[in-house]
Amino acid sequence: MVISSTGPLYTLHETALHAMYADLERVAQTQDMVFIGAPGTIVQHRKGNAEYYARQYLDGDGRQRQAYLAGPVGSPDADALKQSVQNRIDEVKAVIKTVRELAKLNFAVADAKTYATVGALFNHGVFAAGGTLVGSHAYGVILNRLGIRAASYHTEDIDIARREQLALSDIPAGGLLDILQQTGIRFVEVPGLDRSAPATSFKEAGASRFHVDLLVPSADHNFTIRPVPELKAHATGLPYLAYVLGTSQNGVLLSRHGAVPVRVPDANRFAVHKLLVSQLRTNDSTKSLKDLQQAAVVIGFLGEHHPGSIEDACEALPTSARSRVKRAVAPLQRLLEAHPAALDEVREALAD
Repeated sequence: MVISSTGPLYTLHETALHAMYADLERVAQTQDMVFIGAPGTIVQHRKGNAEYYARQYLDGDGRQRQAYLAGPVGSPDADALKQSVQNRIDEVKAVIKTVRELAKLNFAVADAKTYATVGALFNHGVFAAGGTLVGSHAYGVILNRLGIRAASYHTEDIDIARREQLALSDIPAGGLLDILQQTGIRFVEVPGLDRSAPATSFKEAGASRFHVDLLVPSADHNFTIRPVPELKAHATGLPYLAYVLGTSQNGVLLSRHGAVPVRVPDANRFAVHKLLVSQLRTNDSTKSLKDLQQAAVVIGFLGEHHPGSIEDACEALPTSARSRVKRAVAPLQRLLEAHPAALDEVREALAD
């Protein structure tokens, strides 16, 4: 893995832009549910002698859909529901206008499929119950919350993790797969190398690489498959995942279709865990480099603006993980050449 020296890894957003994002986040966090797909418009249709209201919109797969709202047109209950939905549509369109402005200025914005998928999970209470968005989409949420911009990232993975069983009550008969299919995207289970083992990933059918991975902490240092009964699914058990899930924060995932509330790891543990994971991926240098780069960006910022934060995250590391994280310091040095204070904090935090 070849790592070239770099200049500064991040740029601060202007204070006014960060305030704009914070306002948008506050508005988004008040939502009880989000639209799956674009907010759309309300239309009227006639059936027999009566007219009814429907919402016309693009789903997560970009196909036009219509969802019945209420009828008949003119009845107090139907008109009240129509107005309530119209108010929500107007609110989301105002959010989208702000998202477009932020996207032009390099805030992290997810694609429509990701928004629909994460939105479906939010609507079923997964994040409120303790489910956590991890991986590159969590990285984008964290960058926005920190008020910084960095090199763009691209991913077709959505990684959803949970530390303990989630208290969920609104789960359809088909479990997680049914939730994912509510997006309009044709998700299917992904068989593993052992065809007799239960699936832990779900992908869009066909040639698409868009997929969702379900993750939980393993009971030891091995990669395992573990049941997730509350979602009627199975997950990949990962060593040291409990560490990054130990502390978390609320945020929002931005998209041209809206902003959905999510839970993501705290920035300092996210960064240190990325260092750890970069040393666990012994057979994938591309992903290891991406892990290191994401860790370096967050560490660079925290070391310069929140001193002590990385030290706290390192102190919380399991004893067996420290040697692996130490191995990441050498490749991290080149990435942090422009951020010496952050590099010094990492070195001191991991010193014996």
